[in-house]
Amino acid sequence: MTNEPVVNNMENKDKFVIIGNDDIASEKIIAPRYSYWRSVGRVFFRKKLNIFLIVAFILILLASFVVPVFCPYDPMENVTNAATFNMSPVKAMAYFGKSAPPLKWILGTGPQGNSIFYGLFSSAKTSLLLAMACAAINMSVGIIMGAVWGYSKKFDAVMLVIYNIVANVPYLLLVSVLVYVVGSGFGSFIFALTITGWMSIAYFFRTQVMIIRDREYSLASRCLGTPIPRVVSKNILPFLTSVIVTLLATELPMYISMEVYLSFIGIGLSATIPSLGRMISQAQSAFRTFPWEFWPPVLVASMVTIILYLLGQNLADATDPRTHM
Repeated sequence: MTNEPVVNNMENKDKFVIIGNDDIASEKIIAPRYSYWRSVGRVFFRKKLNIFLIVAFILILLASFVVPVFCPYDPMENVTNAATFNMSPVKAMAYFGKSAPPLKWILGTGPQGNSIFYGLFSSAKTSLLLAMACAAINMSVGIIMGAVWGYSKKFDAVMLVIYNIVANVPYLLLVSVLVYVVGSGFGSFIFALTITGWMSIAYFFRTQVMIIRDREYSLASRCLGTPIPRVVSKNILPFLTSVIVTLLATELPMYISMEVYLSFIGIGLSATIPSLGRMISQAQSAFRTFPWEFWPPVLVASMVTIILYLLGQNLADATDPRTHM
């Protein structure tokens, strides 16, 4: 009876260790470090569909920018040979035989004996460059102007008047008039799409900034004398990351669709510049008799639009911190 407490005390000494009172050590929080962009990547790549979409988009990009370098497209190479006009893939492969590259005539020929395969990727390159340039310009200008617009009340009063005037004019009508005035070249077309295209983006960001600018941490920064540009860049814009990505997801496909539509109705890029819209426009009247001329550009334009939209939506979900739990 007298030995049991002694045994228990010895066992307790082995189980417990006295740490002591270290004030610095007691303030340390043992937890894994949180990285926002690492969490975004983890959530984004959790979906296997996103990996497939990225691979598909990279393949389209490589084909659009690499194929025209090694396989230059000449729409007039067979214009003097009427026998090569509107040939099906089987007839084109048999007609040109082994004298041409194996993939050049795999999609047949167009109305002037041109290679549909070479023209497809040259046209996709033009449409992708146009969409990227317009999205980069409109998003950059729209985000900066929207941030200032939503934060400065004096600037807000002026911009609201300008926006109300421009917003009442249909965007497609305005772009069409500008294309007629400045011309139908590549640079002119970008100018027509971006001269007022940033305003709707800026107005959207104005609303978002006005919601955030009066929150406690922004008011505290202003009370401490933080300059307005720093408040906007550090307190407001990082909070809108998911909003920016969501908007970009709709902007890129929109410009591709707009180029296709404007070229389809005959007011897009000039005839010397190949584009997906121009290919579709040229084949619209013969999509039943010569389907190999109509469906390839429609398929590529649809694939690029759907891939960019899905990637943008999934990336927008991944940039929302609430999905990082």
